[in-house]
Amino acid sequence: MPVFWKHGFADTSLQDLERATGVNKSGLYTEFRNKEDLFVACLRYYIESQGKRGLLTKEPLGWNNVESFLKNGPLNKGEQQGCFSINSMRELAILPNEAYGVVNDNLALVQRLLAMNIEVEKPKMAPSAIAEMVLSFFSGLCIERNLKSGKASSTRKIENFMTALRSL
Repeated sequence: MPVFWKHGFADTSLQDLERATGVNKSGLYTEFRNKEDLFVACLRYYIESQGKRGLLTKEPLGWNNVESFLKNGPLNKGEQQGCFSINSMRELAILPNEAYGVVNDNLALVQRLLAMNIEVEKPKMAPSAIAEMVLSFFSGLCIERNLKSGKASSTRKIENFMTALRSL
């Protein structure tokens, strides 16, 4: 996963994967049909591990979960910047169809979880519309993390965004 995360799907070669895993091509093909299959497995693993973090399911639901998701969702660890799923969206045109489905299903799930958290706050706007805005903002944060922009800048942006959200 870190190799795909760093280089993207298109720019990751089989040799890169062999070097990173210490497994030769025949060993990789024993477990995975091809590079696409390995990428989808990495994407599924990443999404599953993010779900286990529980950022949007922690009780009580509400704005605190949304803020925690924005602050703690995008990773900032070595070469792993932003969100692997969001980063993958930049290559949707060339990703395997199965990866496209995995990313879209995950986005739909995250949007539903966001809307559930927003709904308990009884906003004036439709929770689903606010959830769309939050997901777009989150995507932007993830892209900025890839540009290595400062964490202080992200924190300030999140705090300003949360202030605006709470007024909706």
